[in-house]
Amino acid sequence: MKKMVLLLLTFSVVFLSSCSGGGGSSSSGQMDYDQTKKMVVDILKSDDGKKALKDVMSDDKMKQELIMDQGIVTHTIEKTLTSDKGAEFWKKAFEDPKFTEAMAKSMKKENEKLLKDLMKDPEYQGMMMDIFKDPEYQKVVLQILKSKEYREHLQNVLMETVDSPLFKTKIQSLLMKAAEDMKSGGSQGQQGGQGNQQGQGQSQGQSSSSSS
Repeated sequence: MKKMVLLLLTFSVVFLSSCSGGGGSSSSGQMDYDQTKKMVVDILKSDDGKKALKDVMSDDKMKQELIMDQGIVTHTIEKTLTSDKGAEFWKKAFEDPKFTEAMAKSMKKENEKLLKDLMKDPEYQGMMMDIFKDPEYQKVVLQILKSKEYREHLQNVLMETVDSPLFKTKIQSLLMKAAEDMKSGGSQGQQGGQGNQQGQGQSQGQSSSSSS
């Protein structure tokens, strides 16, 4: 989370600094935005940018300063992001597919770690359970499951699964095993029946000889 906060702050400061020349025309402002956006995207995509950010965040002194100046950082971020220029910048930036893709990739590991930590959190688990139990949520899920689009999607998934060579091999293996089990069970039953008949025949012969 701290990395994301620092990243957002850096981009906002760079953008606002580029727009602080004042008195510029609207075309100049648009140029500043486009140039800043391109620079941010390039930084996020570059290996050097990622490495530099990683080195900065892994520095013990920088970590300590972030902890000590947390109040100042929070105030600066709130002031920057809530300003008209900051809001406009992020609104335009996140409308750009390339920017959002680069931002998502740069924070993928952080988001995955955050989600894993949340899944282990009892409070988060309880909140998710409350959402799942909510009648309105269940109603929405039921509508999705009944929808034509979902049924078509499920049908396509099932067809792809059935046509899969791995699935066919697995089914064939299970059928062959079931056939062998039935065959072995039938042969054991026949052997047991023959044994019972032989035993009955012997007992009848003994009883007839004793009576004579």
